[in-house]
Parts: sequence; structure tokens; C-alpha cells
Amino acid sequence: MKCIITGGNVKALGKAVHSLSRIGDEVYIQPLKEGLSLRAVNASHSAYACFLFAPLFFQHYAPGESGPIPDAGPVRCKVFMKSFLAVFRSLSLLEKTVEKCIISLHFCDSRLRVQLHCKYGVVKTHDLSFQECESLQAVFDTEQCTQNLRAPPRLLVDAVVHFPLTLAEVTMGASPGGKLTFRSYLEEVTEAGQAMVTELCLSEDEFQVFHVQQETQITFCLKEFRGLLSFAESSNLPINIHFGIPGRPAIFTLEDPLLEVHLVLATLAEPDGDSSQMTNCTPKAIVPAYDFTNDDIDAYMIAMETTCAGGEGACPSPSTDPRDLDSNHEETVPGTPPQKKFRSFFFGSVLNQSQTLLYSGSGQEVLAEDSEGES
Repeated sequence: MKCIITGGNVKALGKAVHSLSRIGDEVYIQPLKEGLSLRAVNASHSAYACFLFAPLFFQHYAPGESGPIPDAGPVRCKVFMKSFLAVFRSLSLLEKTVEKCIISLHFCDSRLRVQLHCKYGVVKTHDLSFQECESLQAVFDTEQCTQNLRAPPRLLVDAVVHFPLTLAEVTMGASPGGKLTFRSYLEEVTEAGQAMVTELCLSEDEFQVFHVQQETQITFCLKEFRGLLSFAESSNLPINIHFGIPGRPAIFTLEDPLLEVHLVLATLAEPDGDSSQMTNCTPKAIVPAYDFTNDDIDAYMIAMETTCAGGEGACPSPSTDPRDLDSNHEETVPGTPPQKKFRSFFFGSVLNQSQTLLYSGSGQEVLAEDSEGES
């Protein structure tokens, strides 16, 4: 794989890496015929992001047919986010000095090479170690979401700027009457009088599309959402928001002839017997703590993350026992959101064809085949 990025697109790539750095500790790189895919998932498995750069984004784009092993399928690898981010650390420096960026994969020594061709003939070469892995893929369908919004990025940026950076989650409420609210979500407060709750309202007139069928209130991670807003603002692309009932994932998308962006966030499920009510712009009692125990993101998110078998240097599969594929397994995961219980909706290994037949024959339900393309 080899691609060449020139001009302002170098900074756009850097902004995408900065946005992904708010999601996870690793970036998954997969060159496809449709373009170069960069993906990430957070530690608590509640957020997934994908940037797909079309071939027109590059001055030259050669994805390559397969890896070093013939008939092994498309190239898939992952690198540490900190290493990849360090290459694009200073966005202002990229814009002022870098004229061309060349990214290539070298399988002989398992290196991802990023070369920055700067002014005055200066060339900066970064060789990053990578691991071959299976694809990280999210399965979702925006057509199944009953609520759809589209807004200019500046509108949402100005809305979330009022919330403190330490706030983990925000609650968004929508009403068919043409009102959208953002409200601070506080999980546990010992003394309600010491809590500061911020809430603001946006009217339907400020949106390009406002399609809401029923009053809905969803709570999602704010940190990852800020990362998408930052990229959308720099690229001046409107944000499409697709969501449904609480507990089902919210999908945020950006579309352009040169790139596609998807951000999928888990939402908090409301307690049993509680109806979804849109918040008003008046003070109200702090709602009880929610958890992700009953989230339904399993139906949308399937990720496969293993390194290729063989060789002492290969990274072992996180899961080798078929029992570990149980999507109802609960675990407490640190990270964002803090200390909540999640159902494990990311599989630990990939089933090959023989394993698929084995499990299907023994009553083990196969939820999804290995996907090599985009959702």
C-alpha cells in the first residue's frame, strides 16, 4: 500500500488522527478499493469511529491487492495511537511547512512508514511498528433510526462549549415540537445542592433537517463527541445525527465526495418502567444513575480484533474459547464512561469458515461473518 497526500489534505488527515485519538489507544488501518480506512474503538467499547478517505483525496493511491501471503485477503494492520499521533502532533506546523505526505506499508520489517516532505527539501521519516490483525468493523443501519437531525457544526460546537471538560456524558432530548436540549448528566451526587447542572435549548429553525417522531432523551459520551465536532468544524461539514430509543446506539455521520465519517456511540438505557421525557430549560431534580447493562448496541456493533496466527512475534488472540464469544457476558470496564457495566459487544476472535460450520452445527449462533468491506 502506498498513498500520497498533498496540500491542505495533509492537515485534514492530521485532524482526523486527532479526532480518533479521543476514541482509542490504537488506530486500525485498512487500504480498500473504496479508499483508506482509519478506525478506532475506545477501551470501554462504547464508542467506534471510522474515517474513510476516498481515492480522490490522494494525489496517488495504490491500496495493493493483499498482504505478504498470497490469497490472504486485504491488508489489515494496527499501530499504537500515540506513535501515529506524534507524526501529526502540530497541525499548524503541518499546514505551514509540509508540502507532501507519503504513507506506505513495508511487510518485510512490519513497518508503517510516514514521510513528511517539508519546505527547503527537508524530509522527515517516521517508521512505526504495526501488527497484522483482523478487521475492526461496525454493523449499523441509519435507516432504522426513527429520529434524524442535520446541523451545521458551529451550532453544536457552541452548544457543548458550555459544558466542563471534566463532564463524562451529556443528555440530548428531542421533541416533535421542534426543540432540542442538551443537559449535563451526573451519575452520582451525594449532595444535590453542590451539583452544577447546565442545560440549553436549540430550536428547530437552527437545524437543516429536524425529523423527530416522538419525545426522546438519550445520554452518550461527551469526550468522543467533542472529537467529531472538532473535525467537522475544521472541515465545515454538516453533522447528521441518527438515533432512536434510549439504550440503542446514536450514529453521527459526515459526508463529502472525498471522505466519509461515522461515529457510533452507545447510549444509556432508561430504567424499566421509565418513559422517555424531554427535559425543559428549567431546573429539575437530578435523575437516578443509569447503566449500560441493557444497552442494545450488540445489534449494531461487531468488531473482530485478532492478530494473524503463526510466528512467535504474532500477538495472541484475546479470546480462544468459544464461550468467550457470548455477547451477554458482563464486565466492569474502566475508561469512558467511568466504571459502568457493559455487555461485551466486541468479539474477541474471528471465526473462519470451518469454525463457523462447527459452531452453527453445535447450536452456537453465528451473529456475523468476517466483513472486509465498509458498512
